[in-house]
Amino acid sequence: MLSAIVWNVDPVAFSIGSLQVRWYGICWAVGIYLCYLVQVHLYKHDKCPQDWADKIFTYMTLGVIIGARLGHCWFYEWHEAELLGLEPVHFLGLTFNYRNPYIEHPLELLKIWQGGLASHGGAIGLIIAALILDRKHFHKGIPWIFDRLVIGIAITATLIRFGNLMNSEIYGFPTDMPWGFIFVRDGQTVPCHPTQIYEMLYCIVAGVVSALMYWKTDAAKYPGIIFGIWLIIVFFTRFMLEFIKFDQELFEQGHLLNMGQWLSIPFIIWGIYLIVNGVRHARRELNK
Repeated sequence: MLSAIVWNVDPVAFSIGSLQVRWYGICWAVGIYLCYLVQVHLYKHDKCPQDWADKIFTYMTLGVIIGARLGHCWFYEWHEAELLGLEPVHFLGLTFNYRNPYIEHPLELLKIWQGGLASHGGAIGLIIAALILDRKHFHKGIPWIFDRLVIGIAITATLIRFGNLMNSEIYGFPTDMPWGFIFVRDGQTVPCHPTQIYEMLYCIVAGVVSALMYWKTDAAKYPGIIFGIWLIIVFFTRFMLEFIKFDQELFEQGHLLNMGQWLSIPFIIWGIYLIVNGVRHARRELNK
């Protein structure tokens, strides 16, 4: 009987000279490309201009990568000043014991190959990119854009979590469940919850539900319903899973909720609002 899975996979897929190509980077690249292909198909079905898929690919790729990088560096890179070899900040009679190295050295933000991408930051980057794209080209509204985009995003997010698994990172507390993973490369000697796989599963569920709603129902006629349901599936599940995950940074320890949970709450609330608003719109249309 299976008692645990020993996970000791090399995060490097292959090397070209001194350049190491990691599974994580491959997952990002393949995920973004598959998301693009989904948009091509959906926009063709909606009889949108032929160049719309190319436009959304450009805007969203930049948005998600820049947002994910800035999000990680701002949300998760606060450390005790003493650990960074820096003095606390004294301002208006207050003392701030935490400092962020990326504020001290902003050029370090560009070193994306060293790792450090946050999903909530990526989501914020996508929203900002969508706002710019819609204002300049689409004029359809953010809910309309994301009702279609989230089907592809679910694929990308699934692959990114697989990349986290290949990196042996962002996993859960020790468990005695038979599917526990021993993440050898991260120094673990006991089985832990493979929360990367749990997150892959809820991304798959969100993608399937969104696709079925788009293709098999009239939900796409009422912008926001598909996107709202997707937000609740993804971010509510993420919120709950954080209770069984190790904190990513020391400053999160001892808090009632960690950073990932606080960042998930606005998306859950937005999802509820979009569903309520979309349903009201649908009822008005049906009662005409």
